[in-house]
Amino acid sequence: MTRPSTVDGLPAAVLWDMDGTLLDSEKLWDIPLGEYSLKLGVPLAPETRAAMVGSNVPTSMGLLFGGIGVVPTAADIREAMGWIDARMRELFATRLTFRPGAPEALRAVRATGLPVALVTSTERALTEVALDTLGREHFDVTVCGDEVDGLNKPLPEPYLKAAALLGVDPTTCLAVEDSPTGTTAAVAAGCTVLVVPCEVPVDPGPRRVPRESLVGLDADLLRAVMAAGFARAEPGWQDRPA
Repeated sequence: MTRPSTVDGLPAAVLWDMDGTLLDSEKLWDIPLGEYSLKLGVPLAPETRAAMVGSNVPTSMGLLFGGIGVVPTAADIREAMGWIDARMRELFATRLTFRPGAPEALRAVRATGLPVALVTSTERALTEVALDTLGREHFDVTVCGDEVDGLNKPLPEPYLKAAALLGVDPTTCLAVEDSPTGTTAAVAAGCTVLVVPCEVPVDPGPRRVPRESLVGLDADLLRAVMAAGFARAEPGWQDRPA
């Protein structure tokens, strides 16, 4: 059974993406991905790196090898994933920083009393390292990239699972995302999406509400975003003033 949406215009729950949304970690992913591409003999192309933003590690490995014209074996993928995972643990433990306004936004959302989830494409072991910086107390549940049976973003399963764990209807939830991949997943799940781009632009679309940063996110802004998201779900929304 799902909980109804709150009656005062707030979402039933807030579902946070992590990399690029709360943490300025996409730049950290650049380091081992670029290093491993050079180990394979070719610099990582910008367009290949851009396509990886918001995706899970196995998908990124496919893009990495494909970008240099190599058809990897299963052993190649395992070796690459292991090397990059070890390097990322070092970086997550020592060099993680927040996106602008993220710490305050996490506290403000928690203060509303709403259910909160972290919904990330990063796998559980590395997410646990990141939670030392983020603060576990900000989330009721965490859904990681290796916990959705391979149905990763841009598929809706991560957001559907988070909503189910919280006992809410995903169509009454607000997701907060930075990437086209994550935004596609949240919209497919039926969520309203606050889009705060980081490394790559996100196209406008139904139920997507753009904003430059998380600075100033509070209960009143949550209400405004939900109202704007519902308006953008109606036919002809793109012909109306923003």
